[in-house]
Amino acid sequence: MVCLALMLVMMIVECVCGRPPLPPLPMKDGCYMVYPEVEIFRVEGEAVILYFPMFMRVLEVRNIAPPTAKYFISKDNGTAGMEYQGEGRVQQRNKQLWFLPAQASDSGEYTCTYRNETYCISGSITLQVYESTSVDMKKLSYPVSVTVGEEWKFTCPSLNYFNNTDGLIEWHKDSSPTALQPGRAGSFRWDRGDLVIPAVRQSHAGIYTCQLRVLINNQPYKVSRAIQLEVQGQDPEITTVTTVPNLSETSDTKIISSTYSTVHTPTILPPVIVSPLNGTTFESSHGSGLELVCVVSTGCPIAESTVITWLINGQSVETSYLDRRALQGGRRVTRMSKGCQIEMRLIITMITEEDVKTELKCITQNMGGRQEVVAQLQLEDSTFTWVVVAAVAVSCFLTVVSIFLYVLFKPKKNQKMDYFLARQNSSYSC
Repeated sequence: MVCLALMLVMMIVECVCGRPPLPPLPMKDGCYMVYPEVEIFRVEGEAVILYFPMFMRVLEVRNIAPPTAKYFISKDNGTAGMEYQGEGRVQQRNKQLWFLPAQASDSGEYTCTYRNETYCISGSITLQVYESTSVDMKKLSYPVSVTVGEEWKFTCPSLNYFNNTDGLIEWHKDSSPTALQPGRAGSFRWDRGDLVIPAVRQSHAGIYTCQLRVLINNQPYKVSRAIQLEVQGQDPEITTVTTVPNLSETSDTKIISSTYSTVHTPTILPPVIVSPLNGTTFESSHGSGLELVCVVSTGCPIAESTVITWLINGQSVETSYLDRRALQGGRRVTRMSKGCQIEMRLIITMITEEDVKTELKCITQNMGGRQEVVAQLQLEDSTFTWVVVAAVAVSCFLTVVSIFLYVLFKPKKNQKMDYFLARQNSSYSC
């Protein structure tokens, strides 16, 4: 019995120390659904490769699909994927969809599905292809916020699936047809295809576009990405004092004095981060998503110029390791009784053990000043719950064992004494 009790305790401890089960995925039309990918925007006439990183990550974490799995990609939940198997303009290559080139009619929602005899799981992504004549470059750009004086390096993002040569990358600013040249006025320099600004100034703000020519099946295609650089802070200025001579005549002499004009400007208060508080820990169960909101209070006249951004381990969301599992956006300005309140969301589609102790930093800045708060990611600790369950189970088990042992080894009555008393009673009755 003691050995059995020890075995039960060991099993409970093993359950406590083991990884908790992943939360179930939602189901639709008999198929499990993965959280949608981040929507992407492209320009027609360019080569586009559509892939599903979050979907593939879920398959990997849950150990669902074998390495040799085959996938079916369709558009708008239809069966259009059948035509993607050939060598036409749109081709499915294993778990990717290649547009050679993309057209505005390719815009829509695409679904990647893995199915076997007993299981079905799918993920989705929305592609928006704009006509080159009517596109707003801000819709295509990745926003990046930099402070005056910092060194900044532009890297052409999301080109991993193209064969490219660093020397073929051209950088343009604000849709200018002329490519930026290194060393121009000391403002730019190259670093293996990356564009580097040694010291950012307000004049550097704008939209930068990297353009690349790639060869696919011996056919040249154009690929481009846009980055919107937002510069915070003021350029260093040289302050000069202008003296205006003022001649005032007296009866006998002329007195020369200097007068100064003073301009009074309204005081701009720095923004205040209301939530989250510094040192906050955000907890979520393994495999589930998390939505964070940075709430900032500021004056309404400068609400639009107040910048809020999230950093992950000191890097922007787009350049961090969470790039394919995180999305920053959903800025909202609300007018309150005293000033305005701004919200900036950070959505993480799936939390894994890799994210434990990840540093999340919300930074806000305007002309009045700057503030930042630091928070951390953490997996929910289910150990305490399991310990309580284990303690209750062990207590119940020991109680049952105690009752069983008591019944088994309960002292029996003296049968001889019972026989003697029975004889004695019978003799009296005679």
